[in-house]
Formats: sequence, structure tokens, C-alpha cells
Amino acid sequence: MMRIDPSDGAIPLIALRHALHDAPELSRKEVGTAAIIAAQMKAIDADKVLSGLGGHGIVAIFEGSAPGPTICLRAELDALPITEAPSMSPRSRSEGVAHLCGHDGHMAMLVGAARALAADRPARGRVVTLFQPAEEDGSGAAAVADDRRFQALGIDMAFALHNKPGLPLGAVAVAAGPTTCASRGMRLTLKGRTAHASEPQKAVSPMRALSGLMPALDALRQGNGPADEDFAMVTVTHANMGAQAFGITPGDGTLLATLRTRDDDAMARLVSQVEALVAEHAGYMSCTIGWEDVFVAMRSTRAATDILAGAADDLGLERIKGLLPIAGSEDFGGLGAPERALAFIGSGDGPSLHEPDYAFPDALIPIGARLLEHAARLALGEGRLPT
Repeated sequence: MMRIDPSDGAIPLIALRHALHDAPELSRKEVGTAAIIAAQMKAIDADKVLSGLGGHGIVAIFEGSAPGPTICLRAELDALPITEAPSMSPRSRSEGVAHLCGHDGHMAMLVGAARALAADRPARGRVVTLFQPAEEDGSGAAAVADDRRFQALGIDMAFALHNKPGLPLGAVAVAAGPTTCASRGMRLTLKGRTAHASEPQKAVSPMRALSGLMPALDALRQGNGPADEDFAMVTVTHANMGAQAFGITPGDGTLLATLRTRDDDAMARLVSQVEALVAEHAGYMSCTIGWEDVFVAMRSTRAATDILAGAADDLGLERIKGLLPIAGSEDFGGLGAPERALAFIGSGDGPSLHEPDYAFPDALIPIGARLLEHAARLALGEGRLPT
């Protein structure tokens, strides 16, 4: 186990990832993580380091010697509220919080790309490395995009990588068009009136609402998957009502569900359908709908995709066809860059993302770092690798 003091200076990338893994922080609470990353950027003499963007976001800027476009490379700071398997090493020191999506590895890859850019500054334009907060709850990219300091940078093109278990190590899946789905969480709160269990007629119970709503929401599914334009899916993730008692007819209840669609217009239509079902099944009670963990759909643009794919080809990385779009969500689309591409990079065989025994492979760090750096240089017109 390795702990990093922000004053330690530049440290090896694998050690950095392990230290970040040891001390994970949840969305919008990434204070210590941000301090470590800011110190790493200052240690390599970035031209400018900005802190506190969109919450705890960190930006480091690497200036070229001639005018040119501004290219953004992005990784995420936050971890997940999941307890890691006890056999894992390195292992989280924060109970119930762990880097089980690989953001510790994403940060290490971006730090590696930043070090290469610091050692050999771009010939023109500039590269902005963004360590973004709060990706896991969908709020971080939009919060950074709303920050005036980030807006002033004038991002022309942005790239991001996300590791993907099940793909060969270093293999790359990137395609123009839909990449990840729009999603949002619905929290339905039902309020009625309790009564004695022997007098249910005196209660206003959520039982009828919940028992009708759950299959009705499930029936909203359309399409076989996100490759279908009409894809829509509602997943009921939690439901409860009343107290765990035999003598009480319940008077309140809660239902949580996740909505997914291929694009944002379809999400607006799905939301309307869900709200209509709630009114139909729960209109006899007081009910409140809250929306949480809202992710916009991510679409990779042609120009940015071609550059990121070209960078992968230059590096001899295997290309995976037919994977995209995926049903999962990623908030990179909320960053607002006019040209953008999100690629999935294989992390080999092993448990899936968000599972308790998921582990980011250290061998992927230099591959991802080189891919990010080379994509930025191609976007700045610095040419391809020599053959």
C-alpha cells in the first residue's frame, strides 16, 4: 500500500494508480484525488494548472509554440459506492468506496500522456488535460462545461478512453455516431395513509400502485439493443413499501428505476411515457417523481473519430468492429466539445466494470497514455508515426 503526499513530485505511473486506488473518493467529493493530480501536473511544469473546475476538476495546459487548435484529453476522478472484494490488491482503504470502473487507471493513462506532452511540447496549438469530477452520477461533464474558466479555453476537439473488460488488452473500439446511451434514474415516492392490518379498507396503500407499475414499466422496452434506433428500456432497480411488520397496512412506498434510450429525443419521449404510467397507476395517492444520475447520450463525431482511429492504427492496436453503441452511459457527451470521440480500450479478460472483483490492468497504462498523446498530436496536425 502506497500513500502519496501532494508534495511528493512525479512518481511512477503504476505506483500512482495504486495510490489512487487505495484512496478512492465518490462523485463531488474528490478533494484528495484532485490534490494528488494537481501536484502531479505541477511537478511536470505544465504551463498552467487550474483547480476546482465544475467541482473538483483539474485542468493542465501544455502550450505549443505556434497558434493552432485546442485539444482536450479527459479522464475521470471519481470512484463508486461499492465494497471491493477482500482479496483485491491494491485494495481500497475507504469502506464501501472503490475504483471499480477503472477511473484510477484512466487518470494514470492521462498523467502519462501529460508527461509526454510536457517533455515534448506540441509544435502548435495547445493540449488541455482534463481530470473531470463526478462522472459516475452524470453531473461532472456538464458542470465543467458550465465553468467559465473551461469555456474560456475554447476547446475544439476532445478525446476520452474508457477501459472495457472482455476486449483484448489494448484493442480499440471507436465509431462515429451513437456511442453510449442516455440514461436517468427515477425515484418515485408514494404517500398514502397507514391503517391496522385488520382494516386495510381504511388505508391508502401503495401496494396496488407498485404491483401495477413494475410490469408496466418493464413493458416499455423497445428494440433488441442500442443498435436499434428505437431502443428504450426501463429497469426497476428497487422497490419497498411500509414497515416490516405484520400488523400494519402500509401507507407509503418507494420505487427506483433506470431509463435508457439511444438518444436524447427518445429519452424525452420515454420520460413522458413513464410519467403517464405513474399517473395511471398511482394517481390515487400523493406521488412525487425525482430524476437523478442524468446522463445525456454520447455521440462521437466523424472528424474526431477518424483521428482517434488513426492514432490506434498508427500504434498497431487491434480495432474492434460492431461493439458500439453500448447500453451503458458515460457523461463525456455533456462536455460540449464541438468535435469529440470516446473510444473503448480493451482491458482483457476478467470481471466486468462495477463488479466487486474488477481490476484495472497496469499493463494498459502505457498503451492508453500513448494513444491519448498521439491522438492529440494528430489533431494538432503533427503527422503520423513513421512507418
